[in-house]
Amino acid sequence: MARTPRPPVIAVMGHIDHGKSSLLDYIRKANIVAGEAGGITQHVAAYIAVHDGRPVTFLDTPGHEAFKALRTRGAAAADIAILVVAADEGVMPQTLDALAAIKEAGIPFIVAITKIDKNNADVEHAKMSLVEHEVFIEGMGGDVAYALVSSKTGEGIPELLDLVLLASDLAELAADPDASASGFVLEATQDPKRGASATLIVKDGTLAQDGFVVAGDAYAPIRFIEDFRGKRVEQAGPSEPARISGFSKLPAAGSLFSIVKNKKEAEAAALANAALAVAPEREETAEGAVLLPLIVKTDVAGSIDAIAHELKKITHERAAIRIIASGVGNVSENDVKTAHASGGTIIAFNTGIDAVARDLAERDHVVILSFSIIYELAERVTKLLEERAPQEAGEKELGRAKVLKAFSSTAKKQVLGARYVSGVITLGDRVKLMRGDEEIARGSITNLQQARIDTKEVHVEGDFGIEIEARAEAVYGDEIVAFTAPRV
Repeated sequence: MARTPRPPVIAVMGHIDHGKSSLLDYIRKANIVAGEAGGITQHVAAYIAVHDGRPVTFLDTPGHEAFKALRTRGAAAADIAILVVAADEGVMPQTLDALAAIKEAGIPFIVAITKIDKNNADVEHAKMSLVEHEVFIEGMGGDVAYALVSSKTGEGIPELLDLVLLASDLAELAADPDASASGFVLEATQDPKRGASATLIVKDGTLAQDGFVVAGDAYAPIRFIEDFRGKRVEQAGPSEPARISGFSKLPAAGSLFSIVKNKKEAEAAALANAALAVAPEREETAEGAVLLPLIVKTDVAGSIDAIAHELKKITHERAAIRIIASGVGNVSENDVKTAHASGGTIIAFNTGIDAVARDLAERDHVVILSFSIIYELAERVTKLLEERAPQEAGEKELGRAKVLKAFSSTAKKQVLGARYVSGVITLGDRVKLMRGDEEIARGSITNLQQARIDTKEVHVEGDFGIEIEARAEAVYGDEIVAFTAPRV
């Protein structure tokens, strides 16, 4: 069983809108950005590019924070990561999430500082932001290789690919092409004509048109193989993506796959894997909280995890979200019946609605909400949750201020510069963030400063600093309204 060098599998990771898809677009000479809703990559995909006559498999992993689980799977399936950081912004929250996933996977990485062609690009600031977060690049006290690139002009991209091949050589990646294929399930989808289908990344061996593939508790006969362009091929070798259809059920994205000889062995292996699966824990709901039941249908299996991750961040003192059913494919008649029986709402993400289901929903007054961008989904569900919650009576405005500048933010807290407008704003007060006439979030005041000195309240005209806990980030022009809200 001779092991020979194999091509590297590369995960391209980083913050949203830092140019990951544009970078791959230039490398592959194929426009995928236009095909993504809102320009956001919503699920993992794999592509092969060739540099200096050597093939390289790229995984285009989502940058939005909601897709943390998919990013982690992408890194786990990869040999090397490219951490994308935009020259005009530097390190951002999802950059750190991507870095954590890379470190958890234990793989080497290269930094690509993108958008160097922009007028407001500040490469030195981007480098310093990396160092501040303990990413020590070459020339800045460390040995992490980096390249300055522009996806518009192509500047620096050949150098970046040279670094990728160098990292691949240093990693001494190898596989046995004569072995039975094994690797990862990258993504799974429900095809109307072909049934449950999955994109696999072969990490060892060669996938051929023979036997059955087993992934978790799912299996499929290998009747035909498609490459990343959808073209039928006879086999897929080490590091190559391959598409297989006809699974007994949707395999879980991120699960390992292996090959067995026949259906009997496949069924036995899938059954054994199912026995090892651990049932997810049911989350506790606060006593007295009203539930918002949701039925989630998506285009691909990985998006269910992503949506669940996003919805976990939406909280309310008197209401809670509960996903009571989920699945891949169009909204069906059974989904509508489930929603009607539970008083739930159906979320359709990048998927359609069966005609029978639509008619039944209209008859039974079941709400079906369709989305293609997860931000919009989260915003709408937030409003649904607030509408479902028992209302508080007797809200009384205590004070009001205008946001002048956002200085910093974390997952929970943000530091703002503000200008006093009216009333009294006190440390510990509950606050509403208002954007025009719309309330975008509620939270509380965790710190107040005037003239850079901590204070307990602000009640005179002038500018001051305020730290608040709130789920939405404030921007210039928003208003901070301190209030009291006794319960009914």
